[in-house]
Formats: sequence, C-alpha cells, structure tokens
Amino acid sequence: MKLMSTYAPHLREEDDVRKIMLDVLVALSPAVIGAAYFFGWYALFLCIAGAVTGELFDIFVMRYLRGVKDFVPDGSGAVTGLLLAMNVSTRLPFWAFLLGLVFALGIGKHVFGGLGQNIFNPALVGRAFLLISFPTYMTTWVVPGAGFWKSPVDVVTAATPLALFKEQGVFTSYWDLFIGKVGGSLGETSALLLIIGFIYLLLKKRVKIFIPASYIGTVLVFSSIAYLMNPKYGDPLFHLLSGGLMLGALFMATDMVTSPITEKGQVIFGIGCGVLTMAIRLFGAYPEGVSFSILFMNALVPLIDRYTRPRIFGEVKG
Repeated sequence: MKLMSTYAPHLREEDDVRKIMLDVLVALSPAVIGAAYFFGWYALFLCIAGAVTGELFDIFVMRYLRGVKDFVPDGSGAVTGLLLAMNVSTRLPFWAFLLGLVFALGIGKHVFGGLGQNIFNPALVGRAFLLISFPTYMTTWVVPGAGFWKSPVDVVTAATPLALFKEQGVFTSYWDLFIGKVGGSLGETSALLLIIGFIYLLLKKRVKIFIPASYIGTVLVFSSIAYLMNPKYGDPLFHLLSGGLMLGALFMATDMVTSPITEKGQVIFGIGCGVLTMAIRLFGAYPEGVSFSILFMNALVPLIDRYTRPRIFGEVKG
C-alpha cells in the first residue's frame, strides 16, 4: 500500500471560484430579466456584453500582460461586468460602458494583483469612474415600460424616486418600488427580483446574512429616527426599497474579497455602510450614497479584520 504525505490543512472541498461565480450569475438573472422587461433590449445587451467582455478582458490581461499562459477563466470577470451593467442607466453609450469596465477590471482588480487581492469592489470602482467621467449619462434615467424593442435614444427620461423625493418632495408608490416600475439603474429598481436572487445565494451557502442584515437594519433604524424628527426625510420603507440599497446590500457589500472575514467584522461593516448611506442621502448633495459608502468601508476592511480577529486558543493576551 502506498501512503501519501501532504502538508496541512487536509481539507477536501468540491467548490471552486468558477462554481461560486456561476451561482452569482444565476442569482442575478432574475434582475437581468426584469431590467430587460422594464428598460428594453439595450438593457439586456449591456448585461450580456458586460459579462462576456469582462471574461475576455480577464483572459487578455492574464495571458498576454501577466504571462499566465495556462490561465482558465474563472467567471469573476463576468460577474464584475454584469454588476457594472446593473449599476448604469440605459442612457449610457456602449463605448462609455466599455471604458468603465476596463477601468473596473484594470484599476479595480488587476493593479492590485488580481482576484483575491483587490481592496475595492471592482464594479463599484468602475461605477465611480463613470459617474465622474460621464455624469450626464450616469444621472439620466429612463422611464420603465418604454418597450423592449425601442431604442434607448428614443425613450422618455425621468429622475429616480430618490432624486424626485429629495428635490421635489414627490413620492413613488411602494408597489412600484418593490416590483421595479421606476426609473434608475438596471439593477436598482426591482427589490423583489433582487431578493429572489439573494435567497438563492443563501440556499447555496455562498453568502452569509450578517452584512445585508446589519446594512439594511441600520438604514431602517437611521431612517426611522430621521422620519420621526422630520417627515421630509422620507419614511423607512421608502429608503429600503428605493435607490441601489438592495443591490448594494445583497450583492455588492457581500463581495467575499472586499468584505470582512469574521462575523463580528461583517456586522460592523454593514453598520458602517448603512450609516454612511443614510448620511449621504439625508445631508449630502447627492441623492444616493450606496456606492460611496461601500467603497469607503472597503478601505476599512483590513482594519476591521485586524481588530475583530478571534483570539487563538491558548493565546495569552499581552
């Protein structure tokens, strides 16, 4: 009998990055279908093109720039491309979207060394770049229900529910917010479809509930206090269902690479995201704060991990 000696840890795990990324793509598919239904063929095109181009760009960088000739696509580029598509409006031209995707993967991911070493969520890095570079395209929203085959240049535009409420005091119905019949980015409209996808990830044990629960819970508490102080700030349910909160809390803040490792750290991370989001929404000039809050908390993850690291068994505190 031949015995094999290997180094610890002696763990067997059938999962790999490719399977995890595939589950994320499956979880996002209801929101993609919803985006196509509400915003037309160009929305579907952006989602598919983002996923495909993200993988191709990863292959190009790894094989031809970093010299990893045997690199096999792991799906992370597709996830970044799809998430970036979910964070833009159908008013954004495709050439601008491609620039944002190259920036997201090149600067947000590969500059740090590739998957697993990036500090910030790449899709949000791309969104921030697009928002700074093309503010008009990124803040002009399409009225949903314009028709699947209608060109994005021919549709009617309108402000998002958050912008309408903050600037004009106009309130959008809860039902429209819940199902996604409102203007906004492709993935920030339908809370229902995003929740369905997130439940799938929970059942597959790809994510934990700590970050979404603490993030959404903090927004609920913060907005409730603000509403009791002055109804002009909007009620809690409105803040939960509007803007990019659901997309951010369920799919962006939960990124394995850029979020804390420990459960305690994840709760702190979620609370920080919630506080910053509401501070920007209520007191900032910008009506939305999800992207900036997550990026800011991404920068604090190493610090959070350091101070929430569990004590090693038998370790004497010095």
